[in-house]
Amino acid sequence: MKEILLVEDDQHIAELQRDYLKLNDMTVTIVSDGVEGLNEGLTGKYDLIILDIMIPSMSGLEICQLLRDKINTPILIVSAKKEDIDKIRALGFGADDYITKPFSPNELVARVKSHLNRFERLTKGTAPELDEILEVNDIQLYIKSHKVFSAGREVIFTTKEFELLKFFMINPNQVFSKNDLFERVWGFDSLGDTSTVVVHIKRLREKIEFNPKQPLMLETIWGSGYRFNN
Repeated sequence: MKEILLVEDDQHIAELQRDYLKLNDMTVTIVSDGVEGLNEGLTGKYDLIILDIMIPSMSGLEICQLLRDKINTPILIVSAKKEDIDKIRALGFGADDYITKPFSPNELVARVKSHLNRFERLTKGTAPELDEILEVNDIQLYIKSHKVFSAGREVIFTTKEFELLKFFMINPNQVFSKNDLFERVWGFDSLGDTSTVVVHIKRLREKIEFNPKQPLMLETIWGSGYRFNN
């Protein structure tokens, strides 16, 4: 049974979400305070974390950013903020998805299941000798165990960051537009905006480039898109 951490200070909304998730064979821990939510998330015992943005003591975005530096557990942001910039900020802080209030509880369940299934496929236990490894420059990507090492140091990636990096490493020295990447990596699971790609490119550079502001591996080809150089 999957364990879900729900950080939400509106008791009615939290209990409604909990009930729908429980009906789908998930256990749910509800936390109403930001600091407590961060501490719970850092225990590493949860399979997925749902964060509301506006919560006491610490915002959901702050929690997301601090968690993402430590764990690669799927994180879903829920918020009443509907502007694209809010969604982009959430992705920039490391969220895997962004759901706008009000939303159907069934939509939440569907999104949660989708991210759980994808994460499980990427991280299911694999003996190291059986894992498939992609190596480009000083980057090693372990396909089955969902691990990435840069210059010998393990780096934590979200699911989409991992999939985007894997796509680039499988297709080096080719130019892909934002629309190409959006279609190949996100498909129908996206937020519906190619700005998602830009945010993830920025985060990849922060994790694999020596100088993210002057990238050598993940290069911008002005007017065309992006190219991963080997």
